[in-house]
Amino acid sequence: MTIIVTLIPGDGIGPEVSKATQDVITASGAPIEWEVVEAGAACIAQFGTPLPEHVLETIRRNKVALKGPVTTPVGKGFRSVNVSLRQQLELYANVRHMRNLPNVASRYENVDIVVVRENTEDLYAGIEHMVGKDAAESIKIITREASERIGRYGFELARREGRKRVTIVHKANIMKLSDGLFLESVRSVARDYPEIVCDDRIVDAMCMNLVQIPEQFEVLVLPNLYGDIISDLVAGLVGGLGVAPGANIGEKYAVFEAAHGSAPEIAGKNIANPLAMLISGVEMLQYLGFEKEAQRVEKAIEQVLKHGKYITPDLGGKAGTKEMASAIIDAMRDNA
Repeated sequence: MTIIVTLIPGDGIGPEVSKATQDVITASGAPIEWEVVEAGAACIAQFGTPLPEHVLETIRRNKVALKGPVTTPVGKGFRSVNVSLRQQLELYANVRHMRNLPNVASRYENVDIVVVRENTEDLYAGIEHMVGKDAAESIKIITREASERIGRYGFELARREGRKRVTIVHKANIMKLSDGLFLESVRSVARDYPEIVCDDRIVDAMCMNLVQIPEQFEVLVLPNLYGDIISDLVAGLVGGLGVAPGANIGEKYAVFEAAHGSAPEIAGKNIANPLAMLISGVEMLQYLGFEKEAQRVEKAIEQVLKHGKYITPDLGGKAGTKEMASAIIDAMRDNA
């Protein structure tokens, strides 16, 4: 049965890495058709918003989307499209599988960490206001319901993937009520998974541990803000955001995306690394139940990386985005 997937190409390098991913997934043989819609800065003039309602409607209809990076202005301008998507579609779990890849330079070996980040509340709820002219106040929201929900997602993921350890990350020593509630809530969920070791780390100690001995960690469960920061830190352990996939999962919908930004300074130059978007596409195939096709793409990616000829400049090669995608497609055909 053919599955229709919403494709949001994005801004900057988004259209390039999205096209590369679309071509590779199509070549895998997965029975997917694409419904392409635009979101981001280019939509504002026409629709008055970077996230038009028809984009949300197509995701609600198709249930699954693959999204390229979308520019978010710093300190001014429109609100993050990513944050809006997560909140409006109740995509409560941001999930990033980060592991060492063949021939991708890193200071570390044997890193295989899943960052499971609560995606709907905390400071990213966006509840803030000015207090007079010279002060700004942001409100941190932590609820038992959302904390238990993300905790259960993390433990279910660990059980499904055969992982033996879940680490809760928090700052409950200082924020005793909000982070204390998060810690207590996830610990309560842990009792239902006696075969999985559950421990916790204060967020600053977690950062230190990650740059000292990252290979000891398997699944991290975090509130929204810490999860955003630490997911980028963990990406740096395995080669950077260029190889970091991302998924936003809810009860009804899922949006898969590259973890990196839109990099407008290199847009249109055919040098963008498509790996983060490609691996996100692999995770989308797995989510849809196309395990055979996902393995086909994953195997071809690893072969191209090991060969080293058709990789982008950031990975130490000279190939362009299109050439790397073509090499992956060729590898799949050779393996058929």
